[in-house]
Amino acid sequence: MNFFEEVGKVAIGSRLRILTDKVTEDAAQIYKLYHIDMQPKWFPVFYALVREKEKTITKLARDIGHSHPSVSKIISEMLKKGYVKESKDKADGRRNVVSLSKKGVEISKEIKDQIIDVNAAIEEISAQAQHKLWEAIGEWEFLLEQKTLLRRVIEKKKERDSLKVEIVDYLPEYQEIFRSLNVEWISTYFTMEESDYKALDDPQGYILDKGGFILVALYEGEPLGVCALIKMNDEEYDFELAKMAVSPKAQGKNVGFLLANAIVEKARSLGASKIYLESNTILKPAINLYHKLGFKKVAGKPTPYARCNIQMELAVK
Repeated sequence: MNFFEEVGKVAIGSRLRILTDKVTEDAAQIYKLYHIDMQPKWFPVFYALVREKEKTITKLARDIGHSHPSVSKIISEMLKKGYVKESKDKADGRRNVVSLSKKGVEISKEIKDQIIDVNAAIEEISAQAQHKLWEAIGEWEFLLEQKTLLRRVIEKKKERDSLKVEIVDYLPEYQEIFRSLNVEWISTYFTMEESDYKALDDPQGYILDKGGFILVALYEGEPLGVCALIKMNDEEYDFELAKMAVSPKAQGKNVGFLLANAIVEKARSLGASKIYLESNTILKPAINLYHKLGFKKVAGKPTPYARCNIQMELAVK
C-alpha cells in the first residue's frame, strides 16, 4: 500500500475499489463454503425479497440504493437461476412485481447459518479495528448525499481559481474589452440598443466623467470581466449596476461573483445607500448571482431597454 500512502486521499476511489474487490472475492468463496450457488452482487436484492415478499424493480432499486438498470440485470440473472419469479401486481395490473420462487425460499433457509457466521466475522474485525468502518461508511454516504464529491471539488476549484483573479480600476486600454465583452452577450441573447452604444462607445464620457466607475477582472493578468457603476440622478438610488459581462473563458472560475461583489463594495465605499439594476430573467446565472449578493426584485421604474423584464435593488448601508 506504499502507493496509496504516497498519493494520499485523491486515490480514495481506487483504494475503496481494491477493498471492495477483496471482500467480493472472499464473499464468492464463502458462498461455496456453505454450498450456496449465488453471486455476491445478488445478495442485496435477494435479502430485500427475503424481508418483503414481493417488490417492483423500481422499489427494489430505491430500497437498496442501486440503479434501475443494475437491479433489472440482477433480476434477469436470478430468473435464469430460478431464484425469483415475476407476476402482476394485485393492486395495479399494469406493473410487474418480483418475489422469491420456491427454490429461492429454500436458499433463504440454507443461507441463515452463513449470515450468522459472516456477521460474527465482521463484528470480530470491527472489535480489532481502531476505527469503525461501518459507521464511517454511513457518515460518508450521508455527507455525500448532502453535497456530492463533484460539487465539493467544483467549489475547491473555484476557491483556487479565485486566487488568480485581480479586480482593478478601468483604464483607457480596457475600452475595447469593455465593449467587446458586452456586445458579445447582448448580441447572443438580445439586440443592441441605443443606450448600449452610448455606454460602450464612450465609457469615459457616459460613465466615468459623470461620477461612475468601471471595474475590470483580470484572470492571470488577462481581462475577462467588466462591470460598471453608473451614477443615477434619482432620489432613491445612488448608482446603477450595469454593463456586467464575463468572458465564456472565465466560466467556473468565480470571476462573476468576485467582480460583482467588488462593484458592490465600491458603491458602499462611496457612501451609497442603494444600488439599482435591470436585467432579464432569461439570464438565469446572472439573476442567481444577484440574488446571492442580496438584490431584491422591485418594479415600476421606466427603463430605456426593451429587453428589461426585471428590476432589482440592493441596500448597501
